[in-house]
Amino acid sequence: MTTIRVPVIPNAKIDKVVGEHGDAIKIKLRAPAAAGKANTALRRFLSEKLSIPQRAIVLEHGEKSRDKVIRIDGLSEETIREFLTTRT
Repeated sequence: MTTIRVPVIPNAKIDKVVGEHGDAIKIKLRAPAAAGKANTALRRFLSEKLSIPQRAIVLEHGEKSRDKVIRIDGLSEETIREFLTTRT
């Protein structure tokens, strides 16, 4: 179980990892910040990028904030950062 900070930028043109910002991984999402759509899109995006089921990704903090804390079960922080920051 690994916890990472993820600042999210909603309403972007494409879903993508912007890069590392301190100890956080900044992500842009096409989904709007309304009605939990960005949270759902974030889980789907991370699931696809990390090749893990969505149920392994839990929003710990930040449901209504752009700054989120995500718990990811089954992967190390090093593996998560490698998948998100070095792979296209």
